[in-house]
Amino acid sequence: MRHIALALIAPLVLAGGCVSVGSAPSAPDELTTADSAYGMFLAGSSALAEGRGGEASRFLEMAQARGADDPVVAERAFTAALLAGDVTRAAAIAPSGPLASEPNQRLGRLVKATDALARGRGKDAKAILDAETIGFPHRAAVALLTPWIAAAAGDKEGMVVRPQLRGDAAVDYFGQIGQAHLFERVRRYDEAETDFKAVTAAGTPSDLALVAYGAFLERRGRRAEAVELYEGGLKRRPGNVALRKARERAVAVRRPPAPPTIRQGAAFALLTPAAGMLGAKQDQVALAYLRMAIHLDPARYDAWLMVGDVLQQAGDIEGARAAYGMPGPDTAEFPAAQAKLAWTYQSAGDKAGALKLAQVAAAEGDADARRTYADILRANEDYAAAIPILSDLIAEARAPDWELLFARGAAYERAGRWPEAEADLAAALKLRPEEAELLNYLGYAWIDRGERLPEALGMVEKAVAANPQSGAIVDSLGWAHFRLGNHKLAVEFLEQAVELQAGDPEINNHLGDAYWMIGRKDEAVFQWRRVLTLKPDDKIRADAEGKLASGLGPTPKLAGP
Repeated sequence: MRHIALALIAPLVLAGGCVSVGSAPSAPDELTTADSAYGMFLAGSSALAEGRGGEASRFLEMAQARGADDPVVAERAFTAALLAGDVTRAAAIAPSGPLASEPNQRLGRLVKATDALARGRGKDAKAILDAETIGFPHRAAVALLTPWIAAAAGDKEGMVVRPQLRGDAAVDYFGQIGQAHLFERVRRYDEAETDFKAVTAAGTPSDLALVAYGAFLERRGRRAEAVELYEGGLKRRPGNVALRKARERAVAVRRPPAPPTIRQGAAFALLTPAAGMLGAKQDQVALAYLRMAIHLDPARYDAWLMVGDVLQQAGDIEGARAAYGMPGPDTAEFPAAQAKLAWTYQSAGDKAGALKLAQVAAAEGDADARRTYADILRANEDYAAAIPILSDLIAEARAPDWELLFARGAAYERAGRWPEAEADLAAALKLRPEEAELLNYLGYAWIDRGERLPEALGMVEKAVAANPQSGAIVDSLGWAHFRLGNHKLAVEFLEQAVELQAGDPEINNHLGDAYWMIGRKDEAVFQWRRVLTLKPDDKIRADAEGKLASGLGPTPKLAGP
């Protein structure tokens, strides 16, 4: 799992720079005790490095209160407050002046403008944006926020100017959705509808655009058209909860949602650059945008889910669980939130808790939540229960989905239903012939069964070329040579695999077998004994124990399962 927490400690990291973890205030001789500013600074830096943003913010705030006015302390306090979600404090201590880093000054101005907007001070927010250009990497965020800030400031001309950023299709698309909402706000309904039609005319319009346009139609008294729009979206994505709930509301002639407020629209505007930063693996910048979006609209539950994802990857499991727990049962985000929450319990070893949460999420019908439930069932080796869920998802998909076929094929294989497994895996490989994990899975399955060995060898060689740092894939290549009788070559590859993935019981078991076949029997026995210390599954444990008890070593299979 990618870990971002270490990056979060640096005051320059929000624009790609870094500062040593050990950086201290300029006068450490004056700060010597555990409860000094220096002690608070170190404690705050440590907490921030470990992804505990709230705790880091408190320590760094205390460091400042105890007299640490060094720019490094100030910038870290700003970073910690913002990433912990205390946007108002972050705005109050935003870096400025000649000693502050330019990247954090830019972010600080954006935070101040957002906080002013959240407090209903639209003119102040506009003045901050107008005073000085906020450049890289915040151009997209500023472009999308500007019309909403203009609206808050009473600038009726500026509020309907469509955001555009050359080369940024996301700003163009989501800026047009924002413009549609703002046209509706000033009762320019025809222009609003022109925008809504444009963003939903594409072959695969976003769910957000469909729901927004449908709600507009409902507000205009055109419920039948709204239902038709929702149903068109559901044909493409049958499990989408937001579309389903919108359709149910329109059919039942319930009150449509109100147009977004200025704060709600501004919060939505920040989601697009946040998603862009996540895609660029700039998780800390994304988290800053998400915290600002939630500051503007605490009920922006899709933002809460994204916050949970970032915190989970940073290692802050409790923070992630709190974020995933924000959507209530009546929200469209609830199934996805429960599914994500389930994985945090699965990863912590609470299998029963994970299954319970995943089952609740799947019951809502959301496709992603059902997929998560199937994956957690597979993780807990209940393949028989996972297979029908995956089969339903495959049947509902608009086009063949190689990942679903791969998942069901793996479930079939582990359930002992090889013919169905082989068919699914082959179908998935036809759709995705270069996918290393898929090449490895089917190739290894054939190798382990002693079937189609030359073809399987070619597949795993291709997989290793694509991903040479995967111990599991290199193991497959070594095991292929073992099954073909190339035992010395098998040892070479299996030793590499153990170096890459030392704690894998199956790889160590294979290496022991290869050692035995070239006469290195003491080393083989050592490997099999090591296998028993690595929490092997029942099959691998029985195999290793049998070889140790008999003293006869492995029985080589060159053909047949």
